Amino acid sequence: MLRRVYDAVIALAARPTAALWLFAIAFAEAIFLPIPPDILLLPMGLARPRLAWRFAAITTIASVLGGGFGYFTGYALFNKLAQPIIHLYHYESGFAAFQAGFAHWGGAIILMQALLPIPYPVITIACGAAKFNFAAFIALSLVSRGARFFLEATLLRYFGEPAREFIEKRLGLVTASVGMLVVVGFMLLKFA
Repeated sequence: MLRRVYDAVIALAARPTAALWLFAIAFAEAIFLPIPPDILLLPMGLARPRLAWRFAAITTIASVLGGGFGYFTGYALFNKLAQPIIHLYHYESGFAAFQAGFAHWGGAIILMQALLPIPYPVITIACGAAKFNFAAFIALSLVSRGARFFLEATLLRYFGEPAREFIEKRLGLVTASVGMLVVVGFMLLKFA
């Protein structure tokens, strides 16, 4: 079954509409989708290594645009939904401490998110809820998301065929490793 899914994603990656799917997935992932765009970026880069940087640019732009939407979602919905709950439980000082902490460490969190398996929607919505500086959020997201996607694209461009052979020979191991990274990311969120 895993092989069929892999083959289907590789086939999708080779289609002319793949870039539109990549844009849509990267945009949605930044707001709510728990599936990282790497799931399509990597096979697209494996299927067409010479276009890997173009795919990375599409992914970065869509992800940051989606991140802006996620930011405003956190900003608007937080004020409408969470603020009354904070007031009900008299947690204004606790939330003020959260905002101050995010103002101090938010930039580092945004940059580190690209290296850690922390879901980007958590970052985008938290930035909006904490009223983190929007221009700084966009700039840091461009740097962190761009660095991640362009690093992947560069590796695919120069090592695409050997990487594809490695993945296809060890698909179970690669899938298990990615799954473990996702689990570690959620554990970091829960226990951090």
